[in-house]
Amino acid sequence: MKLRLFILTLFITTLSFAQSKGTISGVITDKDANNETLPFANVFVKGTQINTTTDIDGKYTISIAPGDYIIQYTFIGYEPKEVPVKVTNGAKLVINQALSSGAYALDDVVIKTVVNRQKETALLLEQKNAVEIKQSIGAQEMTRKGVSDAAAAVTKVTGISKQDGTAGIFVRGLGDRYNSTTFNGLPLPSNEPTNKNVALDLFSTDVIQSIGVSKTYYPDSYGDVGGANINIVSKEHIGKGTLNIEIGSGLNNNAFNADFKMADGVQKLGFYNVKKPNNISVYQFENRWSPTKKSNPIDANFGISGGKNFNIGENGKLSFFGTASFENGYNLKKGYQRNIGNTNNNVIEDFYDVDKYEYVTKSTGMANVAYKINSNNSVKWNSVFVNSSKSDVNEYGFINENGSDSFTRQTITEQNKLFLNQLLGKHELSERLTLNWGGSFGIVNSDMPDRITSTLVESTNGYIFNTNSQSTNNRYFQSLKENEAAAKAVFDYKLFKGDGEEDYKGKLTFGYNGRVKSRDFEATQFNFRINGGIETSPDTIDDFLNAENQSESTNVNNTFKILTSRNAGSLKPFTYNADVNIHSGLANLEYSPSEKLTYTVGVRAEKVLQEMEWDTNISLPNVNFDDAKIDKLYILPVATLKYTLNDKQNLRVAASKTYTLPQFIEKAPFRFEVVGESTVGNAFLNPSDNYNFDIKWELFPSSDELISVTGFGKYIMDPISKARLNSALNDNTFVNAGDNAFVAGVEFEIRKNLWNIEDKSNLSAGFNFTYMYSEQKLDSQKVAVETNNTISVSFNDSKDGLQGASPLLLNADLTYRIEAGSFKPTISLVGNYFHDRIYSLGNIQTGGNVMEKGIPTLNFISSAAIGERLNISFNVKNLLDSKIERYQENAEGNATTYSYKTGLDFSLGIKYSLF
Repeated sequence: MKLRLFILTLFITTLSFAQSKGTISGVITDKDANNETLPFANVFVKGTQINTTTDIDGKYTISIAPGDYIIQYTFIGYEPKEVPVKVTNGAKLVINQALSSGAYALDDVVIKTVVNRQKETALLLEQKNAVEIKQSIGAQEMTRKGVSDAAAAVTKVTGISKQDGTAGIFVRGLGDRYNSTTFNGLPLPSNEPTNKNVALDLFSTDVIQSIGVSKTYYPDSYGDVGGANINIVSKEHIGKGTLNIEIGSGLNNNAFNADFKMADGVQKLGFYNVKKPNNISVYQFENRWSPTKKSNPIDANFGISGGKNFNIGENGKLSFFGTASFENGYNLKKGYQRNIGNTNNNVIEDFYDVDKYEYVTKSTGMANVAYKINSNNSVKWNSVFVNSSKSDVNEYGFINENGSDSFTRQTITEQNKLFLNQLLGKHELSERLTLNWGGSFGIVNSDMPDRITSTLVESTNGYIFNTNSQSTNNRYFQSLKENEAAAKAVFDYKLFKGDGEEDYKGKLTFGYNGRVKSRDFEATQFNFRINGGIETSPDTIDDFLNAENQSESTNVNNTFKILTSRNAGSLKPFTYNADVNIHSGLANLEYSPSEKLTYTVGVRAEKVLQEMEWDTNISLPNVNFDDAKIDKLYILPVATLKYTLNDKQNLRVAASKTYTLPQFIEKAPFRFEVVGESTVGNAFLNPSDNYNFDIKWELFPSSDELISVTGFGKYIMDPISKARLNSALNDNTFVNAGDNAFVAGVEFEIRKNLWNIEDKSNLSAGFNFTYMYSEQKLDSQKVAVETNNTISVSFNDSKDGLQGASPLLLNADLTYRIEAGSFKPTISLVGNYFHDRIYSLGNIQTGGNVMEKGIPTLNFISSAAIGERLNISFNVKNLLDSKIERYQENAEGNATTYSYKTGLDFSLGIKYSLF
């Protein structure tokens, strides 16, 4: 009886309580996106556990007991908004909220919001609403996938892969020369002599808000792009003041388990100031020939970041953000490589035992100030400084053609410094007219201070110096300075007023972009001609090659005669100087004749002038500076179409014409040498014309889910490829290998929640693949004619795949998250794979194609938020420790020419928020 009475009382109480509740409902919209509904925004009742999110239509409903409350509206990347409400018995309140990047008034309360889309859901929403076809990866996704820099980030995007040993990336099989890189929409100067684009791994995730990848072309971008434009968006501060400190450590198991060798004079912080000798009669080299050793090296990193906002007057806001960080790493590759001729038995050089020790550092600093003058005007200043260094000790045990055992060591130290300043502004000049403008100036210094090469030959009692050539023992100094200035002024004018008060169906974009870039490169090599029979060993080279012996050997013929490749006694360096000036006008019309259909038509006119002069180690009697000149006017049409099938699906089409300029390094007649391989520029190299087409279907099942399928095609006139020269040396060059090439393929991507308990835990997966077919015409006679017979190549066939194009790319990740409580761990497995691709086109005389073998990689990524301020991460990368290999396709079959293992990388990090 008592039990029944208790249950009845509980039922009546519950029923009464439910009947006395009120409801708050409404729709959240985005005013800046024509008042489109804003799905998956958050609605909180402040001070309680009551919350909800808007549905796909931006609608929400909350049931709550009577009382006075503060309702808090948030959307990813927006500042919180608080609205006081009074709920009475049975009340049904409707509160619709329109969010905007400007000021918003409600009951005399001014609420300001700032867009800062860093999270996956926000970027997917942006992708869904955008007219253009683009993909982005934000800070949240980069953290989840254990990404440490921009280079690693973009390889998680469908259709993108990275080549081992380089900073360049491949987009749908198109390499560095076909891509472009911008920072906040303005171009970045290159930091390396071998690349057109800046090395993306210079940009750590602590300076990145998001990275956008546009694999289709739009008129507001420079036309020198055939693969993708990669735009790095710098972090800005929003919300309350913050100050974060981060420290970490790690190791590479190969390096940790060896006596790690480092170049003498290595700077642990990565800042070098090594001076080139200015007198060849006096020994002036600062560092020893032989390296030092370090036992059990451990990586380290630390950083600090923070920001604060200040209100200025009634409408203004000043935001500061700054970050500074340092990291280093020790890596060791162990393996072998070979130089093979046109038969597998013709082994020119057999580097049977190779160890490559690498010490890297990266120091990054960034500061930005954003001043929102009012809801219509804002300006922004960014300043970024990056110093990266790499010190390699590469040791090669090898067998020459004559069968003798030899030893070569090459110590390479590199330092790249980038200093970039930007000033950006946005002004709503009227209800219909908006101006976006910007200017930037960047300086790059790339130095190779004192590359050291030593070659020894086995003798009866050990080793003697190799005397076959004066350059077998040498020291090399290289420097590059590049300046780039850029400016833009682009207007948006709203057209075709609709039925609503602020509803316009069209927009005309027009304006100017321009950039001016110059590069100065110089290199000097000091060769040591040594008499035969001088005994030494890899660790005692300095016992003979030193200042004391130099001063005492003036009467010993050829022993210490220091020469450049030019003539005895000359200190004049090899040089090339290059400039490019690009000035562009653009116009683009965007129009939405209905709610479902939006299309754009546009054109860009781009005037290009690229010039080059040189004085190098290549003798070219049939070449002059005008042969390297490119002076062209490009007219680049663009058209896109977006059709909204329903509130979750889009169909998109894009077509455009672009071009590809040769890189400076590809045109400069200079031989860049490393052990086992060298490249020579081709002054006659012509630009390519690219015709691009994409069609894409995409489905957004929920805020963090995506399914998409894309078909794409590219037709390229005068494609540029890396090819092997008709030469006894293992030399490569760059040529317009044939009249045309094409690439066609399909991309598929899915991001899916496999299991989800709302506000508690989530298991999600992502997968994308790209399958493509490429073909280019090959014509050695065309190459000879176009280069005045200065370049000789002999292709194996009349057509082949496009150099760098992998027919299959795969990326996958699986993530488990706990989202409730004081301990919130995230665990991910992230993997990728690329299939075999052409590294260098083959040659009938010197051998078949050199192929880069596809490899799978798998990384374990984990982090845990503990309380409100502490985050701990633990990662293991390269779990499979797959071999990095190249092979040559000769008639007898494939012969491996390059094979290394890099080991596993372990890292542990701690991040603490002081406030």
